Amino acid sequence: MKITQAFTFEAAHRLPNVPTTHKCHRIHGHSYRVELQLKGIVDPRTGFVIDFFDVEKVFGPVLESLDHHTLNNIDGLENPTAENIAVWIWRKVKPLLDELNSVKVFETPSCWAEFEGN
Repeated sequence: MKITQAFTFEAAHRLPNVPTTHKCHRIHGHSYRVELQLKGIVDPRTGFVIDFFDVEKVFGPVLESLDHHTLNNIDGLENPTAENIAVWIWRKVKPLLDELNSVKVFETPSCWAEFEGN
């Protein structure tokens, strides 16, 4: 069974490794959406793969470290592309949430990156 829980945060960033003429080289903001997909066996007693409240407890501190911050200033996110943010989140969450199957990071409703730990 796969389940997904979504979270949102607001943050600013700039992409330092694109040409200076690229508009994303300048600092700008996004309303990010993160989807954590979890995979596992449904517990016959609870009916859950994992309780969504437990997911919130694990992801809450990670979310807090991103929300309303400049992502470039966060250790490990000096080049905060959607791809790099997804990997960064995976590395923070996977050790605490074994059921984590993938991380999607949406910069806009039509642009996202998905990391499956490979």
